[in-house]
Amino acid sequence: MTPSTSPREVRLILVRHALPHRVSAGSSAADPELTELGHQQAHRVADAVAREGVTAVYTSPQLRARQTAAPLAQLLGVAPTVAAGLAEFDSNDASYVPVHEMAEASPALWQRLRAGQLPAHVDAPAFGARVSEAFAAISRAHPGARTVACFAHAGTINVYLAGVLGMDRPLAFPLDYTGITRVSVSRGGRRVARTVNEIAHVADLLDPATTPAPPGGPRPGRPP
Repeated sequence: MTPSTSPREVRLILVRHALPHRVSAGSSAADPELTELGHQQAHRVADAVAREGVTAVYTSPQLRARQTAAPLAQLLGVAPTVAAGLAEFDSNDASYVPVHEMAEASPALWQRLRAGQLPAHVDAPAFGARVSEAFAAISRAHPGARTVACFAHAGTINVYLAGVLGMDRPLAFPLDYTGITRVSVSRGGRRVARTVNEIAHVADLLDPATTPAPPGGPRPGRPP
């Protein structure tokens, strides 16, 4: 059952992208595509969200988000809108390491992310403001009772939630691949987080090795 909202509220369904490949450093920004498992996850979240009366689909410009959005857009017969403001903080990086491989590949960065902080080179206030404005623009473009699916990234969704909930830590929530987060936005701009990281639709397709540890420590029952 979908959490209830006011008939005047825009319902944002925020979906983290599915599992991507690792990309070694190159001469241009890394833009990984999905793995075979990632494509399965994308189809699974499409089946789950397609039943919710979605009227528009938005996606980050990065390939892993666009490929995750594609099955839902196809099911609904709509063209996804690419929103530059939904891009992740790593969009200009020359390499890409999935977060579950980061403990070995970049221990210092991994510890920073586990502490709920963005990488040191990221202008956190600017990133948060850019993401907040992107979601605000999407909400303004769909006034009234609309349901909009937005495919983005763990950092993007986390910093938006931090703003909605008034939290200082930008990366407070472990978000699984194709996990669903819901935020309602009123006509006056009031934002309410309804759920965070729903995974029932994809639980059997989440490899434990790719499941994110929460900020500050491992998931219960998992080794550090």
